[in-house]
Amino acid sequence: MIMGNAYLASPRSPALKMTPSHNQSRRKFFTAAGALATATCATAGTNFATATEPFPRTGGPRFRIGLAAYSLRNSFSFMKGKPKKPTDPTKAIDMPGFLDYCVEQGFEAAELTSYFFKPDADDNYFLDLKRQAFLKGVTISGTAIGNNFTRGAGDRLDQEIADAFAWIDRAAILGAPHIRFFAGTGKELDEHPERFDDAVSAMKRCADHAAKRGIFLGIENHGNLKADQLLGLIEAVDHPWVGINLDTGNFFTDDPYGDLEKCVPYAVNVQVKVSMRRPDGTHYPADLPRIGNLLKDAGYQGFVILEYEDESPYENIPVAAQQLREALM
Repeated sequence: MIMGNAYLASPRSPALKMTPSHNQSRRKFFTAAGALATATCATAGTNFATATEPFPRTGGPRFRIGLAAYSLRNSFSFMKGKPKKPTDPTKAIDMPGFLDYCVEQGFEAAELTSYFFKPDADDNYFLDLKRQAFLKGVTISGTAIGNNFTRGAGDRLDQEIADAFAWIDRAAILGAPHIRFFAGTGKELDEHPERFDDAVSAMKRCADHAAKRGIFLGIENHGNLKADQLLGLIEAVDHPWVGINLDTGNFFTDDPYGDLEKCVPYAVNVQVKVSMRRPDGTHYPADLPRIGNLLKDAGYQGFVILEYEDESPYENIPVAAQQLREALM
């Protein structure tokens, strides 16, 4: 049952329960698996399964539903620091306006995609946005950046890490508990398996920086990363502040729901799309009830963020949001 901005809870299945000894075991698994991951990636293109235990959670599944600013990407006036014209000027929006939209649509949380901030946004701007969100009763669930750590060692990778550090600091000012990270692309890992180590090293540096500020890093299944590649990165990074930002529409495989099922126990944030893609690139509607059941069965607890990427967002987001709420009941 949905009651305002309260948690959604379901007694469908018991949550995963772990004792302190299990937590220690998880760390041991991480260490051993990380060494195995690196060795395997160098010889077999990172195609292996995880042995890592899930994050410890107690109680039943709980969901906090939010909206990603990316859903209204065509209405913002900036894109990655550069001015752009909204597709429909009458629907132009900025970040405070996006918070208002989340209030109007009954979302508990807002994911503030970094692409759409003003290029001159400073600490005072982020503090004011945090203040506005609090006064509106909207939780800032996180932010999202578009990095690539599989470029290979060098100046470009160093700049990627520096930019990630900067956004970790901004997330701390916003009070955002999570940042969506792109580790890199599956193609680059397939063609250059040695870059796996570079990506792991970069993620570890970012994770140490984020941990000091109490911020989770969620590696997304973006860039056509395979499930095994993603899980291998999680194992090798071996950090308590790193998990998966699970995007339900980003496995372009013959068994995307199976891939989601593998990864959801390690999720620290979930983004839901209403469409999915086949290996040939064609789109088809997502089975939201099936996705809801996957999250319930895994005992997931946390934010479930609608990231709408289809046509006519202002007309269709309210419908999609209601469908998502019903799928999570």
